Amino acid sequence: MPRISAGATLLVLISAPLLALAQPIVTPARPIVAPAPRGATCHGGMSFDRFLADLKAQAAKAGVSARAISEASPYLVYDQSIVNRDRGQRVFGQVFTEFAGRMAASYRMQQGQARIRTHAAAFARAEKEYGVPPAVIAAFWGLESDFGANMGNLPTLRSLVSLAYDCRRSQMFTGETIAALKIIDRGDLTAAEMVGSWAGELGQTQFLPTHYFNYAVDYDNDGHRDLLRSPADVIGSTANYIASGLKWRRGEPWLQEVRLPADSSFPWDQADLTIQLPRSKWSQLGVSYPDGRALPSDNMPSSLLLPMGRMGPAFLAYANFGVYTEWNNSLIYSTTAGYLATRIAGAPPMQRPSSRVAQLPFHELRELQQLLVRAGFDVGKIDGVMGQQSRSAVKAMQIKYGLPADSWPTAELLARLRGSRAQPLPHAATAQ
Repeated sequence: MPRISAGATLLVLISAPLLALAQPIVTPARPIVAPAPRGATCHGGMSFDRFLADLKAQAAKAGVSARAISEASPYLVYDQSIVNRDRGQRVFGQVFTEFAGRMAASYRMQQGQARIRTHAAAFARAEKEYGVPPAVIAAFWGLESDFGANMGNLPTLRSLVSLAYDCRRSQMFTGETIAALKIIDRGDLTAAEMVGSWAGELGQTQFLPTHYFNYAVDYDNDGHRDLLRSPADVIGSTANYIASGLKWRRGEPWLQEVRLPADSSFPWDQADLTIQLPRSKWSQLGVSYPDGRALPSDNMPSSLLLPMGRMGPAFLAYANFGVYTEWNNSLIYSTTAGYLATRIAGAPPMQRPSSRVAQLPFHELRELQQLLVRAGFDVGKIDGVMGQQSRSAVKAMQIKYGLPADSWPTAELLARLRGSRAQPLPHAATAQ
């Protein structure tokens, strides 16, 4: 599963498995590529060979057998190209409707529905045991690998150990490497069968090895937890992870499209995933279903989600939407995954904006973040990615300037910030 560190974003990193064809057999490991010096700085100058010896000792201490370590050893080689790829991930600036139009296309909805029919018994069992609706599982399955067609074609162990030696996320990937060795030791996959994305994710719903080891289940009763080839194991394991790992709430919705009133007095500042109101309150404010039907007048808490601001689609996001942002905290990806699940479950296509919603280009988003920092806000990394901190800062400045406070960065807001030279607001750094 692609995971992004910048919080809910307006930009998205495209997952490698969606761009690569899966291959069932790993080619022989390439010779060790000499690591760049930066790869050893967080290890006290330790060479890769010494680092690898220490990692194997940690694995043995964690209970991995000598047999599994020996089997994996030919694949535990350093590959600088993996590190380069991690450091140079491309960011695609797409608005939600463009990304969702491509990734939640009708063919993927139809394929999801077909998979639910084909594997009806496994889906029914998973829903009964874990409470996760089939459409939710099928949407992740389709987005992550096109139902197993595109799982990636790189040796997983090589990717994991290379990223473990690199300093950016060394601790995380050391743990993931040990988890992969545990999967081998348990007999689920051989080292040669471990093929996946360049980031070390495995299987048809792209589990990191720790998630594979902790949540994979043997749903076809063949003695192995095989997320590469067994649809039943994929369905049961994904449901287990969603329910047990991400805390899905049985019987509750996750995302519903809504229609907003054509009312200039609408409190746009309430449209925020950090704010929850009862559905009855949203109804009082004029929010309805897209066909005009009234929302239920109950106390179910929900947030108003505007992935493209007030001019774009609108959704009510419920507690279960947190599962999507935990799976991948890109706002575009998580909203697309939730929307695709509603489509697979039978919801109609979302309403399209009546006119094009303008998005600031990448360099202007970076400039906007710089101006917000000058105004006293903590926006995290200045990277042109509008995460939750940046969106909160945008909303605070929209309130200051009397603009609709929908957290969507606009050319008008940027012009105001340029003109004001971004003078600090009182206590701006803590405005969230």
